[in-house]
Amino acid sequence: MIRIGILGDIGSGKTYVAKSFGYPVFNADAEVAKLYKKNLNVFKKLNKALPKYFDKFPIDKALVAKAIIADHRNLKKIVKIIHQEVRKKLGVFIKKNKSRKIIILDIPLLLENKINKKNDILIFVQSNKSSISKRLKKRANFNKILFKKFKKIQLSLDYKKKKSNFIIKNNFTKKSVKLSIKNILKKIK
Repeated sequence: MIRIGILGDIGSGKTYVAKSFGYPVFNADAEVAKLYKKNLNVFKKLNKALPKYFDKFPIDKALVAKAIIADHRNLKKIVKIIHQEVRKKLGVFIKKNKSRKIIILDIPLLLENKINKKNDILIFVQSNKSSISKRLKKRANFNKILFKKFKKIQLSLDYKKKKSNFIIKNNFTKKSVKLSIKNILKKIK
């Protein structure tokens, strides 16, 4: 099984690129959203770590943001709890798809949390900063302060780019992304 990890800046189009491969995608952001809505065990852990913010189930994402903005140490506590569960979900995903030739990992903190394996193929999604900025501002839940806090816990984009086997220049057109993916798949198959 070939594991392809998608790297890039927040808002660069990583999820779009991941889906465009046409193989099973493990989307960590979607899994986190499910954990907040459906996992009572996660709620209990967060409630124990940060009772001031996590006192109702299901977990309200606005309260997660409030906790992170209030104190930078809260982000580390939340990430530690959440990423433990995300790893479990990833394990289930990999088992479920073990007969597949390729799987795609859309995990924002893939390198930071050492989720990648040595022989994973890493693809960096490079996008124009102004395009990213416009896209982020259109998001209903975009919060500039939260964005800056998440940027602080991420490795530099230059480092991610150097670690990557391939770069996809995402100008937010289907044609260019599909062509890049086609070329990458030719090289790795």
